[in-house]
Amino acid sequence: MIIKNLENKIKMVTIISLCCIAGCIIISISSMVTATNMVMDSHKKIYVLDGNVPILVRRTSLEETREVEARSHIEMFHHYFFTLAPDDKYIKYTMEKAMYLVDETGLAQYNTLKEKGFYNNIMGTSAVFSIFCDSIKLDMDKMEFTYYGRQRIERRTSILMRQLVTAGQLKRVPRTDNNPHGMMIVNWRTLLNKDIEQRTKNSY
Repeated sequence: MIIKNLENKIKMVTIISLCCIAGCIIISISSMVTATNMVMDSHKKIYVLDGNVPILVRRTSLEETREVEARSHIEMFHHYFFTLAPDDKYIKYTMEKAMYLVDETGLAQYNTLKEKGFYNNIMGTSAVFSIFCDSIKLDMDKMEFTYYGRQRIERRTSILMRQLVTAGQLKRVPRTDNNPHGMMIVNWRTLLNKDIEQRTKNSY
């Protein structure tokens, strides 16, 4: 009888010990998971100083911002390539900036326009070219895009609006100061470039 009671007590102590050990393991694992999540979450939060005021911002992964960066890259290239002023130094500056964002297809279009005297004509007529992006159709799976925009050409006596549609693909390249998005436009081509409106400027 005494032996039987002793066996029951040993079993009870064993069960209680195993439950305590299991509970400690569960608490330890949950604590480690919680601490890891807190550390990872804190790494995503960055404080940026605006003067002397700290502002909390949240860091995102590259994949989360890839499409936004692709659209920005496309729009930036078209801005540099199609925004022109009657200033040879300004044209040279914008074209150099644009060529960092595109492959040899962009350089080929630039050289063709240069050989035709397009840029000399801009300086001779004091024309100012501005580009407005209407939309960008982007397929991130195929890394292909179609750019829809309008170009405003202001001359001394008239203002001309042109419809512009271009297309190309995107290729990932290392990020640099001249190419902050780490992308390169390849196989770039103009699909449509036609006049849509022209009006005479008022002369006072």
